[in-house]
Amino acid sequence: MAGVAAFLQSSVNMPAKSPSVSSVAKVIFPKLGLSLKGANAGVFGGRWGGGGAVLDQRSPIDGSRLGRVRSATPADYERTAAAAQQAFLEWRNVPAPKRGEIVRQLGNALRQRKTELGQLVTLETGKILAEGEGEVQEMIDICDFATGLSRQLYGLTIASERADHRMMEQWQPLGVVGIISAFNFPVAVWAWNSALAVTCGDATLWKPSEKTPLTAIACIKIAEKVCRANGVDPAIFSLVIGAGPAIGELLTHDRRLPLVSATGSTAMGRRVGTVLAQRFGRALLELGGNNAIIVAPSADRKLALRGILFGAVGTAGQRCTSTRRLIIHESIKADFVAALITAYQQLAIGNPLGADNLVGPLIDARAVQTMLKAVAEIKKRGGKILFGGQRLTGKAYPGGLYVMPCIAEAKNEWAVVQQETFAPLLYILSYRTLDEALALQNGVPQGLSSAIFTTDLREAEKFLSARGSDCGIANVNLGTSGAEIGGAFGGEKETGGGRESGSDAWQAYMRRQTATINYSATLPLAQGIVFGD
Repeated sequence: MAGVAAFLQSSVNMPAKSPSVSSVAKVIFPKLGLSLKGANAGVFGGRWGGGGAVLDQRSPIDGSRLGRVRSATPADYERTAAAAQQAFLEWRNVPAPKRGEIVRQLGNALRQRKTELGQLVTLETGKILAEGEGEVQEMIDICDFATGLSRQLYGLTIASERADHRMMEQWQPLGVVGIISAFNFPVAVWAWNSALAVTCGDATLWKPSEKTPLTAIACIKIAEKVCRANGVDPAIFSLVIGAGPAIGELLTHDRRLPLVSATGSTAMGRRVGTVLAQRFGRALLELGGNNAIIVAPSADRKLALRGILFGAVGTAGQRCTSTRRLIIHESIKADFVAALITAYQQLAIGNPLGADNLVGPLIDARAVQTMLKAVAEIKKRGGKILFGGQRLTGKAYPGGLYVMPCIAEAKNEWAVVQQETFAPLLYILSYRTLDEALALQNGVPQGLSSAIFTTDLREAEKFLSARGSDCGIANVNLGTSGAEIGGAFGGEKETGGGRESGSDAWQAYMRRQTATINYSATLPLAQGIVFGD
């Protein structure tokens, strides 16, 4: 495992000295238009404001204050939604390639601030710098994708059964798109939705997680500058920061929003989906994942180990695509688990601003308690903790939000395994036949991401077949995390069924219209119906 050791670089017991939260914030806040001392306005609909409570934003890295944010009141929401609706009425008339030009410029503006915005993502979420900048790169990539898409919003020409008639399908802008995003990807999910929506001729109204408001404000400030430089109403990128029970409910009930894209827990998605169904709105839901990797006897074990390691502990296990379950063939289980434990023992955990650290803190105290409760439940059910599972304390782990990633033997049918624990908690399962492995893989309520490591072509193809993985994402010889923007992202079952980002996901942000043109001098009816003379 020398390669793994080199990859991990340092030991958990020897955290490298890292920059402080305050020193980084002092450098990047002015460049991103943020205030360190004053309250940052958390509402934007062409102008900045916010008359609600002031949120005291603290970094999970060390518990220190990052900044303050003025949240939205119901009146603020109403003004912002109205501004977004008015902006849409004008924006929909702009030719799609010209809309794409604005998104192209947004991508370039994000390139110019990639380092600072990536660092801010790290400060607010606790993910390591490489992942923070990687998230900003996702924003840039989707802007590039959407720019090209602006010249490819294709419809169809359809053969008509009536002479001298032409049928066609075309796509029209939908309206104001509501975006509800989660803390773990505080900017990428907004970009996935807004870049496509704006290219499609929509305006957007974004409610970010109240756990990560500063990254949202920084993004909207960048978008605002691009819009103003081009004479475009910046309310196409509107923002309301506030608590879900207040602002989130207003957004989901708002009939001016024909589509709401919501990323978060299954419970949140069930509420959003129910409200939208009652008013016949569209829901694009990206919810929980309970992702598994199957490791077959023929697997390249070194490759599998690296994929599992990133999938299970990357972003401290707080990705919707994080690897939660590891299904290993019984013939290799003992050796592979031993190698995995060795790799976990070498994990560098600590301040994510440090270049050597691979695992940062969880987002808040509630997340830590949820993980500790899950570990206790595993022990209660008779499971075995093979490694980790405890809170880390000491000078190297300020703020109380660092944990040791956990490996545990468990049973797939246990309630604790069936539920998603948003933390670095990996369950070990074993199998004899591939059919058994697939049954374990699919035997959970969620259906987001899945993977198999195998060099057996038949196993790989069966995994990808109709009787294989039931997830929206199925990978062979790579892990469950790290999706590219070119493919449609989303999952099945309690993951929500929504699709964002690439492929034909843009169609969710438009309304389909079938048009028929009669260029004859008669009026023949379809199906050969004769009505009158």
